[in-house]
Amino acid sequence: MMKRMSGEPHAKQSSLSRSCLILLGVLSTLFLSSLWADESTDIRVDQEAGDDANDGRTAPVKSIARAIRLAQPGNTIHLTPGVYYESAVFTKRHGEPGKPITLDGHGAVLDGSEPVTSKDWEQVKPDLFRKVALYPKTDNAIVGRWYLIWNGKMQRMNRTSKGPSDPLKPVADLQAGEWTYVQEEDAFYLRLPEGQKLEESNIRYPKRSSAVIFSSAGSHITVRNITGTHVYNDGYNVHGAQRNLVFENIRAIECGDDGFSAHEDADCRIDGFVSIGNSTGLCDVNTSRTYYRNVYIRDCHGFDLYFIGLDHSLENALIESSAAKSFWLEAKYLDEGGLCNLRMKNVLIRRDGEAPQELRIGRGGALHATNCTFEGVNVMLTPGGIIDFRSCLFSAGKFQPESLLFPNTVWRGAGNLYDFKSLRVDKTSFRPEIFSDFQKLTGSEEDSRWETFDNAPEGIGADETILPKPE
Repeated sequence: MMKRMSGEPHAKQSSLSRSCLILLGVLSTLFLSSLWADESTDIRVDQEAGDDANDGRTAPVKSIARAIRLAQPGNTIHLTPGVYYESAVFTKRHGEPGKPITLDGHGAVLDGSEPVTSKDWEQVKPDLFRKVALYPKTDNAIVGRWYLIWNGKMQRMNRTSKGPSDPLKPVADLQAGEWTYVQEEDAFYLRLPEGQKLEESNIRYPKRSSAVIFSSAGSHITVRNITGTHVYNDGYNVHGAQRNLVFENIRAIECGDDGFSAHEDADCRIDGFVSIGNSTGLCDVNTSRTYYRNVYIRDCHGFDLYFIGLDHSLENALIESSAAKSFWLEAKYLDEGGLCNLRMKNVLIRRDGEAPQELRIGRGGALHATNCTFEGVNVMLTPGGIIDFRSCLFSAGKFQPESLLFPNTVWRGAGNLYDFKSLRVDKTSFRPEIFSDFQKLTGSEEDSRWETFDNAPEGIGADETILPKPE
């Protein structure tokens, strides 16, 4: 019987087993890590360090478009802060209840503009440049919204969507710093100051239509902490059948048309919205349903507020009104008898334009306002319109407000304070001393008053201490 010569083979076997176990453990850890990475709910976008060949989880992608294609229900796309020269386009994208697809900009800016350069623009004269076929199809909607960004300032040529616009100038009449469009050539022209070179002029044009786009259909998507700017259409453009879209802390700055616009059968909730320098502060149409909270609007050109959809609300908002038109509410796209409802609570509209403007409520428009202040704002209630004011305040600011009610309208109110310059129902004018006749006519306003005042009583009008602050 042979004896084992020594313990060396056994020792070598143990050492080999331990090495195999260690290697197996490392491989298992790497495998599990890869699984966890693939299942991560975070997708990162980094313009500098990213690559669209990456998965966005283990390494960042470069573009927002790639991140949106990769996103699944429950995923959050994180943008590295900076300026992105692309749009965020959601087409037929769906999250799930409790598991939305989220785009978090972390303060990123989506800029729709591109520079005007001699590489792309033809020099017609030493100070005159032309670009033919700037867009695949240049229609009246683009031209009506178009502008240049000239050394950081918008040059609209006194033209704006949904508002009064000067006619396009003939090329020969252009002054330095101006532009025009010639339809027969499908060409934009711009004229420089004498002796200035194009590359030194710092001119940009709006290339992309909107900053954040929803089209066709979608559901359960959240967009937050993003600024859209310098597009020729809307900052946030929502089309199609959309459900449970949420927007938080968004901004639209200097867009060709609307800051925010919902169309067709869209359902949107917006909490935290700043709209500055757009043609229209916000505009919701068709059978859209939009619900806004914590809104600040100023420096609009066409309209401040434009509601012609189905159902809307606006709460805790400050509108510094200087647009050509301040406010329009009407069931424009609904069948006869349909109502475009707007509920306003704790809203201050302060008119500071060159001329007075109005709350205009038209056919099927139903305004329900509670604890709102209208400073220097008129009321125009046209046939088929409905108004219901509760604890509201009409005060004289830059302009003392006037009110005109057409026949076939409904006016209801309670607990309001009016400092009207005039109040007329059809052809009948009322004065403060016969305000009781107006109360009898409307069958309401029993505890309301028409009088001049210095300070509004507590509980009437908006609480300015909690309104969004101007920037």
